[in-house]
Amino acid sequence: MPLGELSFSYARSGGAGGQNVNKVSSKAVLRWPVHASASLPAGVRQRFLERFRHRLTTDGDLVLMSSRFRDRGRNVADCIERLAAMLAEVSSPPRRRKPTRPSQSAAEDRLADKRFRSRKKQTRSASSLLEE
Repeated sequence: MPLGELSFSYARSGGAGGQNVNKVSSKAVLRWPVHASASLPAGVRQRFLERFRHRLTTDGDLVLMSSRFRDRGRNVADCIERLAAMLAEVSSPPRRRKPTRPSQSAAEDRLADKRFRSRKKQTRSASSLLEE
C-alpha cells in the first residue's frame, strides 16, 4: 500500500495532558479509500472488505484514529502499523477444510454407548417395575 493513497488529518486529543492537550493537535486520523485502492490485489481487497466491513464508512473508506502518544509523528506511525497488521491478517487466503470421517472404532463405540444408555433407561420404565 503506497503512502500516497493515505490521507491524514489531525485533531486535539482528549484525556489527560494538562495545558498541552488544549493547544496541540496530536491525534492522527488516517483515511484510506479501500475500494479505490489500486495497490491491493482483488482477492486481498475482497477479504479485507469482508473482514473489516464494520470499520468502513458508507463511501468505503477505512478510518483509523490514534491518540496513544503525545506527539503527532508517533500517532501517525501507530495508525500505519495498525493498518499493516490488518492487511497482514487478510493477505493470505484461509485454508480449506479437508473433510474427514470418523474411524470405524469411533462409530462402533458411539453405537455401543447409545445401546447402553437405552438399556439403562428401559429399566427405569413403569413396565419393568410391575414385572418385579
